[in-house]
Amino acid sequence: MARPRRGFVLLSAALLGCATAGGARGSEATGQAAGRTSDATLAQIYFWRARPGKLDEYTRYIREHAEPIDEEARRAGAFVSVTTYMASDTIVPWTHMRVFTLRDSAQLRGLGAALTAAGARIQPDSLKRRQQSEYSATLRDRVGALVTEIVR
Repeated sequence: MARPRRGFVLLSAALLGCATAGGARGSEATGQAAGRTSDATLAQIYFWRARPGKLDEYTRYIREHAEPIDEEARRAGAFVSVTTYMASDTIVPWTHMRVFTLRDSAQLRGLGAALTAAGARIQPDSLKRRQQSEYSATLRDRVGALVTEIVR
C-alpha cells in the first residue's frame, strides 16, 4: 500500500510543480522542431532536489553538462524530447524535474544505457566522466522517478 501512495504523492508533486514551474529548458525545442514530439507515448520523469545553496550551480550543471549529453542521445534516437522544469514552489519535494518523452517501451528500456553512451561520446575520458559524476553528486539528491503515459 505504501508504494502506490508514494507514486501518487510524486505524481501530485509533479503536477503541482508543473503548474507552478519557474521555468523550463532543455532539448524540447529541438525535438519539436523536428516534428517528433507528437510521436511520444511515454514519459520518464526524474525528480532532483538541489542541495542547500547549490540551486544555481546545479541549474548551470544541467545546462553545461547534462544538456549536451541529452542532445547527443536524442540525436542518436534515445528519446523524443527532454524538458527540465525548475520548481518555484517550495512545497514540492524537488527543485528540478527532468521529463524525457519516449516513443515506446523499447526507448524507455534503453534510455539509461543510451544516456551513458552519449556521455562517453561527449567526454571520451573515463576519468573526467567519473569526476563530472562525482561533482554532480555534490549538487543534488535524487528524489524519485516515475514513468507515465502521455494522454492526448
